[in-house]
Amino acid sequence: MAHIRTVKTSSRATAVQIVYSRRKGSRQIEHIGSARTDVELELLKTAARQKLAAGQGELDLGIQPPPEAGGPLRILSSRMGHLWDSLAAGYAVLGFDQAAGDEVFKQLVLARIVEPTSKFDTVRVLEEIGVPAASYPTIKRRLSLYSAIGWREQLAAACAAHVHLGPSTLVLFDVTTLYFETDEGDGFREPGFSKERRLEPQITVGLLSDANGFPLMVHAFEGNKAETKTMLPTLKAFMDTHGLHDVVIVADAGMVSEANMDAIEAAGLSYILGAKMPRVPYVIEQWRTNHPGADVPDGLTLTARWPGGPSTKGKDVTTFYQYAHDRGRRTIKGIETQVAKAESAVAGKASVKRNRFVQLTGGTRSVNRTLEEKAKALAGFKAYVTNLPDPDAEMVIGSYRRLFQIERSFRMAKSDLRARPIYHRKKDSIEAHLSIVFAAMAVGHWIEQTTGWSIKRFVKTARRYRTFSIAAGKHTITAIDPVPDDLAQALEAIKTKSGAH
Repeated sequence: MAHIRTVKTSSRATAVQIVYSRRKGSRQIEHIGSARTDVELELLKTAARQKLAAGQGELDLGIQPPPEAGGPLRILSSRMGHLWDSLAAGYAVLGFDQAAGDEVFKQLVLARIVEPTSKFDTVRVLEEIGVPAASYPTIKRRLSLYSAIGWREQLAAACAAHVHLGPSTLVLFDVTTLYFETDEGDGFREPGFSKERRLEPQITVGLLSDANGFPLMVHAFEGNKAETKTMLPTLKAFMDTHGLHDVVIVADAGMVSEANMDAIEAAGLSYILGAKMPRVPYVIEQWRTNHPGADVPDGLTLTARWPGGPSTKGKDVTTFYQYAHDRGRRTIKGIETQVAKAESAVAGKASVKRNRFVQLTGGTRSVNRTLEEKAKALAGFKAYVTNLPDPDAEMVIGSYRRLFQIERSFRMAKSDLRARPIYHRKKDSIEAHLSIVFAAMAVGHWIEQTTGWSIKRFVKTARRYRTFSIAAGKHTITAIDPVPDDLAQALEAIKTKSGAH
């Protein structure tokens, strides 16, 4: 069984393979291409000395013999060549080299993908990668540039060009919060609603992506700004940046307040939105009236249409109500659990906590049976509203379900890239940090789409295989760790995709 390591010289076309034989404990040198005589001779002499000295005892005088005396070759440098070159290829394909034109920014973006850490510690990460790193004072000075107006817009323009953004492009929107370990707000970092139920000051981040979750724009808001008030400003900034008059915005029901809906319709934008159902819609009531006692079929889709008017810019509005059996089963189970708790609270057997089925009237507690009946009537149904002309239910619902892609992008940002700006306090540095995270998300997404691997798996695997520069006499040769077949295929996919670009 032979283990092969490929080495290349710094001269024009010199390459050798050193073949290690485990069975015989020997090694031999095979020549590839046209090797220069002096380098070939040097390598052969070194291998011969090592074979002659094999198995012979040595008197250790504490003196390190030079390579000419049969000792090991000296490694001048090593780098994570496969990993860094692949990430750099993605950075170039996305057009960030031209959009940013800043080597320090590129280092910060790619180093964050390899190991997300503080800006100070990023210098250490780059050194371990084998890339000459900018100094920390230089990095600090550059942050003000990355937070300047127009910097992130240039990156967003490159992303839009990459996905061939146009009026018919589906644009997904979602928000998340990033908290800070501090006690007091400062007007930007402020306590607000937190899905993680945290009390610390936070910021709200809105993300726009295409239908595949590729990031198109990141916008930061004050931490106490309601989620429903983030969509329109982000969307407007996005459209202004790209000179768009219309896009198809896709967002969850939690993002759509009545004011949001009015503003979207007043702007004449196209949308696919999750809709809330404050009451049982007529089409659902009608179906149940026509099918008394019947179970709702899985996948049943009911349609309601309203003709356009001045408030909708003449666009008809269509709502699809789709039933899913699994959703209904889970919802009914949750309703029954909450009703049981409400009954215990009304009977005085449990404290009254947040329970929508507990009704308080003049100090008297009771179970809200009307609400229970309505909730069970809607269990399993989900509403999707759109103003697209002649919409198809399958297309509308399928587009809405793509929202999991943007949720996945946020998971990448918060876990793999650790987007929380824990080491930043000022708004400018926070904005600069988000610019770096935004670009890192785009590169990571490109790697995942190109290789079929998660960015975490790709980084963890590729970073183990390094490229070495080795001194052989008066010459320098390059050695590359052999990579496993699956990684080789991933690297080839990156090479092919970046080469085609």
